[in-house]
Amino acid sequence: MRRTIITLLVAVGVTLGTAGPALAAAPAPPPGQGITWGPCTSPSLQQATAECGFLEVPLDHAEPAGKKIEIAVSRIRHTVPEAQYQGVVLVNPGGPGGPGLGLSRLGGAVPKNAGAAYDWIGFDPRGVGTSRPALTCDADYGGYARPDYRPENGAEKAWLPKVEAYARACGTAGGDLLAHLRTEDTVRDMDLIRRALGAKQINYYGFSYGTMLGQVYATMFPDKVRRMVLDGVVDPRDWWYRANLNQDVAFQRNIETFFDWVAKNDAAYHLGNTGDAVEKRFHDLAAEFRKAPLGGRIGSSEWTDIFLRAGYNVGEYTSVADAFVAGTKKDAAKLKAAYDQAGSPTDDNNYAVYLATQCTDAPFPHDWATWKRDNTATDRKAPFETWGNAWYNAPCRDWPVQPGPAPEVAGKLRTGPLLISETYDGATPYEGALQARRTFPGSSLVEGVGGHTHSSSLSGIACTDDTVADYLLTGALPKRTGGDRSDRQCPPLPPPSPTAAGG
Repeated sequence: MRRTIITLLVAVGVTLGTAGPALAAAPAPPPGQGITWGPCTSPSLQQATAECGFLEVPLDHAEPAGKKIEIAVSRIRHTVPEAQYQGVVLVNPGGPGGPGLGLSRLGGAVPKNAGAAYDWIGFDPRGVGTSRPALTCDADYGGYARPDYRPENGAEKAWLPKVEAYARACGTAGGDLLAHLRTEDTVRDMDLIRRALGAKQINYYGFSYGTMLGQVYATMFPDKVRRMVLDGVVDPRDWWYRANLNQDVAFQRNIETFFDWVAKNDAAYHLGNTGDAVEKRFHDLAAEFRKAPLGGRIGSSEWTDIFLRAGYNVGEYTSVADAFVAGTKKDAAKLKAAYDQAGSPTDDNNYAVYLATQCTDAPFPHDWATWKRDNTATDRKAPFETWGNAWYNAPCRDWPVQPGPAPEVAGKLRTGPLLISETYDGATPYEGALQARRTFPGSSLVEGVGGHTHSSSLSGIACTDDTVADYLLTGALPKRTGGDRSDRQCPPLPPPSPTAAGG
């Protein structure tokens, strides 16, 4: 999935609608399986009056009495009267490897005051963030002036030993944790969080890879699911090698859309008045930075990673365009800042857990000939991201832990989930949402028609956000339509004004 972009908005409070039936509390968990709540260390969680704690869980769920690890958990309690309380909502931002402790604040972004009826539960998945232990393999791996991604520029000779060394470093650093970072491990942790909270069922809000956690949880524990929102839906058939190739094609379309937007706003950016001209400028600077990394840090690989943000989210257009302008002006400090903000692999914890999950969820090809053949074919139609994505995932070839069979996803829920996707999502292509709709016959799909943003719910589009609110308030889903298509069509997240960020 490369990276996840979640914008946490401050909701505008309105009158609370009719709440669903209150949930009876589940029996308290056995001693030692609860969460001792206390103050949070994060200023944003403190400001939101959240409480934080740790839950002890088995390292190996097959040995529940064996070695334990700790999952960091946060909670923001409901504010409605007890008769209107609707239970707990677990939230995951994606990744794999994305920290979610701060997402207990998400309830404040739901319109119609719908979030107030729930306790919102954020958590850092095992190995991530403030959970203990956290996995880091090589803190310097993600930057700077890394080898060029392109095969014609000597990538194989430079990258193959680099990714092999990273896999070895993870084998050394990961210890016995490394074999227990599969999707199913986190799903079982989620159910232990449910038990520790004394809840018979959970509600769930997952973004990006978090939608895969939701689908697997709904398969393993269908009777424990009440309501579930999945935004930016991962195709449950693509574990994970094929999913990354599919991403490359989608990101090619999205970066070309971005170049067209820059050209449309040439009066602000002066980078070319056609998409082709802007794209040529991008490649010319990439070649220049390949030969001489700007400031000794920003080479062609870092340059490409900065632009990937625009492939994820149209809200990133102005910041990426500003970085583009900084590149033309040879502003090394601004480009370094843009790269540092671009996500993993600069965050080695995020990247290490990402690999540890994807590499062991299902087998990747071990022989380089297969990677080379498949990525060469994809590169012919999608040159922007194909080889960057290949090298990002290439440590899976030599991962020191044997992969298991892919987790099962089956449509065992009677109703739900509520599925959300924009038509041209780059990170999780729209076909994944359609496949989840086929898999879960009680689900409904909201489509941001013509949009290019990944996981865009609760970003201010009333049609989508009100659908989420109504579902959380009452359980009401859009009426399921016939055919293999979305059930409700909404406007997408629009591109920003080119002057919004002082472009």
